[in-house]
Amino acid sequence: MGVTSQDLIRKILRRLGKFKLLVFAGGLCIGVLLYFYAKKQPVMYTVRASVFPLTASADGGGASKLSELIGGSGGSTKSLSDEATINIEEVAKSRATKEAVVAERIQKLANKSIAQLLIENYNRTKSFFAIKIEVPKYDSALIYTGASLLENMYTAKVNKNSLLEVYFNCADERLVTPVSYMLIDKISAFYKELKIKKAKFDFDFTEKKVDSLQGVLNKYDRQQIQLSNTTLFVPDGRLEYEIPKQNLQNDRLRVAGQRNGAASNREEAMWRLQKVTPIIEILDKPEPPYKETKPSGLIYGAVGFIMGCILFSLLLIAGILYKYFNTQVNKAIFSDNTIAENTNTTA
Repeated sequence: MGVTSQDLIRKILRRLGKFKLLVFAGGLCIGVLLYFYAKKQPVMYTVRASVFPLTASADGGGASKLSELIGGSGGSTKSLSDEATINIEEVAKSRATKEAVVAERIQKLANKSIAQLLIENYNRTKSFFAIKIEVPKYDSALIYTGASLLENMYTAKVNKNSLLEVYFNCADERLVTPVSYMLIDKISAFYKELKIKKAKFDFDFTEKKVDSLQGVLNKYDRQQIQLSNTTLFVPDGRLEYEIPKQNLQNDRLRVAGQRNGAASNREEAMWRLQKVTPIIEILDKPEPPYKETKPSGLIYGAVGFIMGCILFSLLLIAGILYKYFNTQVNKAIFSDNTIAENTNTTA
């Protein structure tokens, strides 16, 4: 006669009741371990800084109005402001920004580089099983290691009000403010540099395009003058015949419209090049007091106690469960073999 599920439950309860002190002691041990683990964890200091405004404002309508003033069609040219703007979040998360930050030194902290300070902070706060990081001897390796550590210590995003928000967290309170300011400075510097390069490229492109179209217009003008000089007159001054110039005139008007549109883009590119440097103002400065976060020892201890009791209970009843499931599997196999033999005998 096999063991039923009710018999299994009774056996489990008897086993747990017999070794309840062991289960309690095991849960208490794990709870105490997790409690001291939480107490050993360092306090994480988090700071938030917001910067205004690092995204370009819309300059819509500038090119079309300039085009109308200088004789363009207005709708035949594309405004430069319609192009995609530089993504400040990608600039903030770029490898170049992180490496530029960790390469800087903090005079108040023995003039050490931020990369070296981050490595020292990691070694002080690492877990027991984590591998210690040795300070690299070469600057390139030091910067690479520091940038890898910095990547997980900050986030940068643009909120719904178009403000850049930078969150930095670190276990070393001395590093929070200076590294946050350094992040903002490098992000701003790279952003300005990219904006200037883009505006300079736009201006150079439109300048060359205007010169090219003006050269085509000059060519058409020379052809028109040449054709005018070949017009023949009779001695009394009456026009005898004139070489047709309609196609030439239409081509000239078409190129003139393109030249006017390019000229409007050139004026806008020049204006944007003059005002390309955005106003950088830190609204929420990364200054104390910081937001402090630390794992709760009581919560870790309670969770550890529950997990320990469950773990030790499973270990105690593992043998009973194994025997029960093994019996059920053998019973199922035996039943299948019996059914097969009866089917063969009947056949």
